[in-house]
This record gives sequence, structure tokens and C-alpha cells, in this order.
Amino acid sequence: MDINSIASTATAMTTLNQVNQAQLSVLKKALDIEQQGAMALIDALPQSGGPNLPPNLGQNVNTTA
Repeated sequence: MDINSIASTATAMTTLNQVNQAQLSVLKKALDIEQQGAMALIDALPQSGGPNLPPNLGQNVNTTA
């Protein structure tokens, strides 16, 4: 192996590592944004069944086999 191919390989690996780090940073930012959006949707859900529904509604699931 000659020194030029070793240097070329090292440069390519460094560049690939930098690209991977940039992609990982973008992914982390996207996940943070998705988490914020999901939390906003969860916070927007009503805490009770509504003003016209009895408080026990939705507490049980009736199933038959």
C-alpha cells in the first residue's frame, strides 16, 4: 500500500465521520421537534370526558368471547 492511498482513505474516513455526525445532529433535532409536537397534542387532550358526560363513562371496557 502506498502512502497516497492511505492518506486518501484517511481523508475519506474523516469526511464520512463528519457527514455521519451532521446527519446524527439533524436526526436528533428532528426527534426533538417531533417530541415537542407530540407533547403539545397530548397536552391539548381534554382531561375529562366532557361537561355532558357522566364521570364513570369510559372507565370500563365491555368484552365478550
